[in-house]
Amino acid sequence: MSVPERGTQADTACVTASDGNPVPTLSQDLACARAVEVHEPAAHGGKLGPLLLAALGVVYGDIGTSPLYAFKECMNPEHGIALTVNNVYGILSLLFWSVLLVVSVKYVIFVMRADNRGEGGVLALAALALRGTEGHPRARWWLSVLGLFGAAMFYGDGMITPAISVLSAVEGLEVVTPAFTRWVLPITLVIIVFLFAIQKHGTAVIGRFFGPAMVLWFGALAVIGVVNIVEHPAVLAAFAPWYAIGFFQEHGFASIAVLGSVFLVLTGAEALYADMGHFGARPIRIAWFGFVMPALLINYFGQGALVLEHPEAIRNPFFLSVPEWATLPLVLLSGFATVIASQAVISGAFSMTAQAIKLGYLPRMRVQHTNEREIGQIYVPLVNRMLLLSVIALVLMFKTSSALASAYGIAVVTTMVITTVLVYVVLRRVWGVRKLYARGIVLMFLVLDLAFFAANALKIGDGGWFPLVIGTIAFTVLSTWERGRQILFERLRELSIPVDAFVGAIAAGPPPRVQGTAVFMTSIGDAVPAALLHNLKHNKVLHERVLLLTVRILDVPHTVDEERVQVVELPEGFARVEACYGFKEDPDVDEIMHAAAARLGFCYELMDTSYFVSRQTVVPTNMPGMALWREKLFAWMQSNAALATDFFKIPINRVVELGTQIDI
Repeated sequence: MSVPERGTQADTACVTASDGNPVPTLSQDLACARAVEVHEPAAHGGKLGPLLLAALGVVYGDIGTSPLYAFKECMNPEHGIALTVNNVYGILSLLFWSVLLVVSVKYVIFVMRADNRGEGGVLALAALALRGTEGHPRARWWLSVLGLFGAAMFYGDGMITPAISVLSAVEGLEVVTPAFTRWVLPITLVIIVFLFAIQKHGTAVIGRFFGPAMVLWFGALAVIGVVNIVEHPAVLAAFAPWYAIGFFQEHGFASIAVLGSVFLVLTGAEALYADMGHFGARPIRIAWFGFVMPALLINYFGQGALVLEHPEAIRNPFFLSVPEWATLPLVLLSGFATVIASQAVISGAFSMTAQAIKLGYLPRMRVQHTNEREIGQIYVPLVNRMLLLSVIALVLMFKTSSALASAYGIAVVTTMVITTVLVYVVLRRVWGVRKLYARGIVLMFLVLDLAFFAANALKIGDGGWFPLVIGTIAFTVLSTWERGRQILFERLRELSIPVDAFVGAIAAGPPPRVQGTAVFMTSIGDAVPAALLHNLKHNKVLHERVLLLTVRILDVPHTVDEERVQVVELPEGFARVEACYGFKEDPDVDEIMHAAAARLGFCYELMDTSYFVSRQTVVPTNMPGMALWREKLFAWMQSNAALATDFFKIPINRVVELGTQIDI
């Protein structure tokens, strides 16, 4: 059986209404087509000031805490780079041009133009790229793999960011007094446990303080940097690119290792693109160029000026940049900033998981909305527990921020390379940019990405293996679930009966009918769901109204409410109902049923309606499809998926669940 690929505007990934899990769409769905065609990119209303403040509190936490450890790691004695004027200038030049070319030019100016109807991030970008590859199944397969692997590596980053950020901030206590050294790890673990413990309460309250706190943080970075630059103003000469070039010429292979530490100033760049859907591109761009980038660069150059005037400060140039009396307040402010940075990454992991569930890459999980007015504020208990255990393990394994720096970067740079490749596909296939121009633009970015990738690859043996292992495991889970759902869908399709034939048989020999409405959740709109067949076989009756409901989740963030629900009335009291949602939206069966009832001309009453859901038990076999171990993994995930009633917001006392066994 040939199953069309996912990703077109109308024929995209869908959520199986029978169990809440995604499968490929088999036909051109008119409801979905109309819902997408008239949709415009999401507008970000409100005044610019509040949006700027909110963006500061969410978007820049990761990249904004890099001064805690980035310059220190660049000057790490293990690199074999002496503390000389030319070397400091060379490293500062590398920092400046890396921030300018990668963050400012690549992401803020260029990549953020490749939005998926207002949404950013590697999954949204992959969905956008897939629209330009109709008729090219192999290309579509590769793009899907790239998107999945980019998303998988995000989880590796999500584990390391809280560990290195909090640990580096707490290490500032060692500058206050060496007596705190033995307390660094315990305090770090307490902060991390507290951070993850409050996730279930949401970020609505604490989020009010994120923006002002980050304004204070970036303001402090700038002031500290200016004070130190005044002592050694000649350091500003490092803006010149020839210092970076000279650094490579002088140190050769050793400069590649330093480049891996330079990359630490870029680790939050992907977040600028991923969080675009929350605030819009304009506030992010204005905040970056007007406040964040200048503050960061001033602080980096200030640290460089400090070590040139006071070489002994190289052991911790950030916290030694201030007078002794200001060290403890700076440690406290740094701790709060790292909590914000960690919070942003954790929230991103929750959002990524929710999107992956709806796009068909993960089984259903319990997702809690922590704010009634903000749909994006969610909490995923399973992901929270896994992240907490992983972050604690990282802190106990590596013990210092310097050791963790070796593990940091490889996950992020891998996602950056994937983003560049996907952007090229968007340029050529979606926007129709001429090949010469597209290759010229992307080649510049790809050279930078691959240089940083090579530099970070040197750190794999020293800890970089950890995010790669996490990413590989995550990719295996994501790809196994997606492929397993496709195979399961094919098996169900083979066993299904066409709706028209079934309705014809009902007309020829009608069974007894009972009052009320029966809603059968199905992934195949033109086939009879197994739950309907089992119900008729065992109970020998049909309701007076029978609705076959299919809910599809598209590879777009939002759909148009007016075009969301489409109804096709059939003979004998049957009707097909199809509803389409974007991957940023939550399906609501109650909402769908009110719309369907209005079009079918009956009054929808919840207590007069029964919902029938199929629960498939997957049995791994040696049939063609996947390796047996992957089939067993898929069967385990299928059996542990959360209830469809929670996913579709169906009152549990109105649900009848019927089981079926499927060999795959």
